[in-house]
Amino acid sequence: MKPYELEMLTALRRAKDMIDRDYALPLDVPTMAARALMSPAHFSRQFKTAYGQSPYAYLMTRRIERSMALLRSGVSVTDACMAVGCTSLGSFSTSFTQITGESPSGYRMRDHAAVEAMPACIAKSVTQPKSTKMPRY
Repeated sequence: MKPYELEMLTALRRAKDMIDRDYALPLDVPTMAARALMSPAHFSRQFKTAYGQSPYAYLMTRRIERSMALLRSGVSVTDACMAVGCTSLGSFSTSFTQITGESPSGYRMRDHAAVEAMPACIAKSVTQPKSTKMPRY
């Protein structure tokens, strides 16, 4: 790997770590790009090349993943939506359904006893959102 490629991946990783840590904050592509010291357009292209999805799609996947844990614990759909940084319940529900293939309320009502009994490392893999149709952002 060439030095500039390593620098690029390091910069992208800083932005990805920020998304993972600050998913509940109001993040946008220019803010993420600034963290990686890149222009928004260049950052978006490089992020998609490195991680297989756009920065915003990655952010929404992380938000949905965190909301799934909240919904499993009995939190209401509205509270889960707000807790993960989404401001529109309609957009949250649409994204949740696109990413998981199930509505948030349907997911919340489902029995999750098996997930609670699993070791955390396995539960994380099993409950990770698997997109049925990735939204295009």
